[in-house]
Amino acid sequence: MSFVNYGASDARTTKSSNLWQNAWRKFKRDRTAVLGTVVILVIVAAVIFAPLIYTVSINKIDFANSAAPPSWQHPFGTNALGQDQLARILQGGRISLSVGIAAMVVSIILGTIVGAIAGFYGGIIDGILMRLTDLFLALPQLPLLLLIVYLFRDSLRAIAGAELGIFVLIVLLIGGLNWMSVARLVRANFLKLKEMEFVSAARAVGAKPSRIIWTHLFPNVLGVIIVAATLAVGNAILTESTLSFLGLGFPPDVPTWGRMLFDAKDYLTTAPHMALFPGLAIFLTVLSINYIGDGLRDALDPKT
Repeated sequence: MSFVNYGASDARTTKSSNLWQNAWRKFKRDRTAVLGTVVILVIVAAVIFAPLIYTVSINKIDFANSAAPPSWQHPFGTNALGQDQLARILQGGRISLSVGIAAMVVSIILGTIVGAIAGFYGGIIDGILMRLTDLFLALPQLPLLLLIVYLFRDSLRAIAGAELGIFVLIVLLIGGLNWMSVARLVRANFLKLKEMEFVSAARAVGAKPSRIIWTHLFPNVLGVIIVAATLAVGNAILTESTLSFLGLGFPPDVPTWGRMLFDAKDYLTTAPHMALFPGLAIFLTVLSINYIGDGLRDALDPKT
């Protein structure tokens, strides 16, 4: 990203604007990134607006149409209880995407704060925070997730309700166990940037450390953070789907994509559509997000 001089606000604004315009032009030239953007926008629009048009109930049980294949009445077929798969996928998409975005916000905030403090102050603070980061990196993530969800899900359900309690628990766990890569990236960039002339100029005129961090250094690592945030959404969706598939996610009556795969595991030979469509939704969403992340990484790379 751009290096700016303290006090040159007009030049800084113009240069920053040019950099973002150049990044957008480079991003548009990346066909896979553009394709990923189109696909993810279609998915987001579908899960937000399609339920307003396709008003089939997600909980209506019809044993006469149990595990029915796709038809005009049920475009994605039905599950073992005769419930409409398309309606449940659309509703599940809202939950899965909400978990992914919320967990990303948690991990980005934690990672940015830890990385910024460690990189700017250095010394013993840097050593302590990086050893803490190494400790979290050494933890076996999936077994720890399963253990904590198993131990605390009933308590949170009693406090906040079955759906909201699990949502909060999963978001905090996924976000709290995925901030380390962001912290390392932010720290590395801060270590490099704090030696630049514009930081020395800011210190010379008496700028406080908090102002230097958030006004002068943070904008220069924003590109790295955006790329990390994009990829974190896909990782969070996969993690939530894994928990739901293992039966430790949302309650059975809450249709998430992972839970739908869990319900379909016993019908793979007789009703493969039950696993095909939610699996395809996860695949397209995560793949599109990764394409966008790769495109942003190349577009925001100052070396290019």
